[in-house]
Amino acid sequence: MSHVALLGAIEIGLLFGLVGIGVFLSFRVLNFPDLTVDGSFPLGAAVAGTIIVAGGNAYLATALAILAGALAGLVTAALNLRFRILHLLASILTMIALYSINLRIMGKPNLAILNEATVLTPFQGLGLSNLYLRPLYAGVVTLIVAFLLIRFLASDMGLAMRATGANPRMARAQGIDTSRMTYLGMALSNGLVALAGALFAQMNGFADVALGTGTIVVGLAAVIIGEAILGMRSIRLWVLGCVLGSVIYRIAVAAALNSSALGLNASDLNLVTAVLVAVALTLPGAKNPIRALLARKGSAGKSPS
Repeated sequence: MSHVALLGAIEIGLLFGLVGIGVFLSFRVLNFPDLTVDGSFPLGAAVAGTIIVAGGNAYLATALAILAGALAGLVTAALNLRFRILHLLASILTMIALYSINLRIMGKPNLAILNEATVLTPFQGLGLSNLYLRPLYAGVVTLIVAFLLIRFLASDMGLAMRATGANPRMARAQGIDTSRMTYLGMALSNGLVALAGALFAQMNGFADVALGTGTIVVGLAAVIIGEAILGMRSIRLWVLGCVLGSVIYRIAVAAALNSSALGLNASDLNLVTAVLVAVALTLPGAKNPIRALLARKGSAGKSPS
């Protein structure tokens, strides 16, 4: 695999680390299977791209993209909590609706953002080429988000959200408003996925209505690979594992597609994705030396914090 392909895989892996963290919030923390992410990812790209092309500020466009993603998460939560629609079906309904909404926002299936001022523009005068600037920027943003989420999940409100997903009946008995926690968690989850979509569009120069196809699969793969490598001993390792899992997944995909020995090309992406996700699903049952080392070091028996 070439140097350029490796950096590109790391960049995309770091961006999809945000998707992994969002899926972790809904899937692991809230125990809410959510397919909305397949719609909220292109929603973030569509909102940010449209505002930027119209001459808007890139940072304001990104903030509004996060807000739009959060609203999509609230709609899914409302369909489930207010109208008693099953989790999965509620998220599918929102995802389908977002396809048409994204088309409405962009006015066409594809929107070019080339030669527009983006979130990277202020840093392009530092003498660093885009080849290095983009993965560096994606890494800094993703690690800041991961740090903030770890702090949040260790707070009283974060503990209430974790209790809501672990045992809602017990959480209600302790006076926790589980509906409120679910609304908040779904908004946070899809807001983060929309942030990933907005940054992806700006770094790659386009927004597309089909951009989100398979996003949930990639997010789940990141969560599962991260759990297999770093384990689930603490919230800190769990969240950072989502980012690490996403990067490893993207590098594995790039390595497979760029390997002349395997004879694969870009059209085999879905096949490679399916095989890697299947392998990832078998990892939690496999022996893992990194996890074993972390378990020995943390044998003091601390509870997740």
